[in-house]
Amino acid sequence: MPVVGQPYILHPHLTPLMASTATEPLRTRVLGVPVSVCPDVFAAALALRQRSGGQIVTLNAEMTMAAKADPALGAAIAAADLVIPDGAGVVWALGRQGYRVRRSPGIELARDLLTHAASHGWRVALVGASPEVMEQLSARLRQELPGLTLVLHAHGYQPAEAWPGLEQQLLAARPDLVLAALGVPRQETWIQQLPGRSGGLWMGVGGSFDVWAGVKKRAPAWMGALQIEWLYRLIQEPSRWRRMLSLPKFAWEVLRQG
Repeated sequence: MPVVGQPYILHPHLTPLMASTATEPLRTRVLGVPVSVCPDVFAAALALRQRSGGQIVTLNAEMTMAAKADPALGAAIAAADLVIPDGAGVVWALGRQGYRVRRSPGIELARDLLTHAASHGWRVALVGASPEVMEQLSARLRQELPGLTLVLHAHGYQPAEAWPGLEQQLLAARPDLVLAALGVPRQETWIQQLPGRSGGLWMGVGGSFDVWAGVKKRAPAWMGALQIEWLYRLIQEPSRWRRMLSLPKFAWEVLRQG
């Protein structure tokens, strides 16, 4: 059985030699939606940055079902260079294909990339969240990561006419890392469709800015270990219950496919 999170990826279709030298993630699909399988998502992200940069997507069950219903989101995920298994449902579905992978929360990968950026002179841009959250976040990051080069930070509640100018400013800054907290599917489609985007890592991070700014709390570690962070988010935001209906639908579709 393949094991990811160990030194090698072992898969029935890979020889041991191929597995030990495979530096690029394997590409498979969950319910037709692409997802990357790799032993270390942080190393995979750094390798992507060294090659030519690209888009990183964090895939969970809810997003998988949304991608099946939303062609624009599906196209953005299909075009992404690295799609990491963020949710427990996706990890479970991969396990049914013979891949044992560890869940890779996007908020943790994004924070690791910020820390790396601060110590390696990367140019960083942050886009999204509310004006208040962005103000608190930028101040906190400067304290927590004093080496961080923040070339642009802009909240996500810009009027429509302001976005073209903001995008030009962003591209002119030539960032090495762009984190966008615009929510799904907007952050994925915005990154994928941004004209002139080249180089650097571009990643949608959902509500990560709110957590880092101290406005919201992340689920306790024990809930993460039990893979029930979704329940914590539902308790915090009861209005999410309609979106959570996609979870049993996801499980049924995976089981139905065998």
